[in-house]
Amino acid sequence: MPLLIVILQLIIALFTFPIHILNLLGLWSFFSKKIFPYVLTSLAAGYNKAMEATKKDLFSNLCNFARPSGELNLLEIGCGSGSNFQFYPPNCKVTCLDINPNFQKFLRKSQAENNHLKFEHFLVASADNMKQVADSSLDVVVCTLLACSLPSTIRMLEEVWRVLRPGGAFYFLEHVASSDESSWISFMQKTLNPTWKLFFDGCDLRKTTWKDLENANFSVLKLRHIQAPIFLKPVTPHIVGYAVK
Repeated sequence: MPLLIVILQLIIALFTFPIHILNLLGLWSFFSKKIFPYVLTSLAAGYNKAMEATKKDLFSNLCNFARPSGELNLLEIGCGSGSNFQFYPPNCKVTCLDINPNFQKFLRKSQAENNHLKFEHFLVASADNMKQVADSSLDVVVCTLLACSLPSTIRMLEEVWRVLRPGGAFYFLEHVASSDESSWISFMQKTLNPTWKLFFDGCDLRKTTWKDLENANFSVLKLRHIQAPIFLKPVTPHIVGYAVK
């Protein structure tokens, strides 16, 4: 089986040869940063429709982490085009963070469509190095479909822990590696992964993000594995839940 996977990986690389050459020359990253916001935004509507019930359930208790005054300060890391905004409660104060400034055009549109929220800042930074965000300053941090593209999920979780106030919560919805190594989905993930990473801005189909969450220093972890009802089969294995500092 491993040999078959290697052969198929080489065949896929052959069909996408120009992109691999651009990547070797260090040029593909420049193009992908420009193109990826258009790709992700076009996919977001379909994903939100398929995952609407899951997202509504996930974010249904956000207000439980508001301060006694009722104020809820939320940071969304890897905010992308703002596809989660519709699920946040009224008057929530939202700070957006993404490493790709090219999302701002799409983010402004989502902000205008979600005037039930109070938008604070847009920070250009990586979720594993959020030095612009003060320690213990946030009630909630949200992360959806981001951990797959980070070099270090552990470092991201350390940063999340740092910026959350005691009793604050980290909400996540992430696609992950199939836990069944013998499954057809696992086979697809292993076969597609090298080229998939190039097409989807570093997205790793084989991330075991749940293990990093289980080993993080949260006092409470509510995590469950689901199969997302989406058409991109390699990313159907998901984890969803929240963790409390």
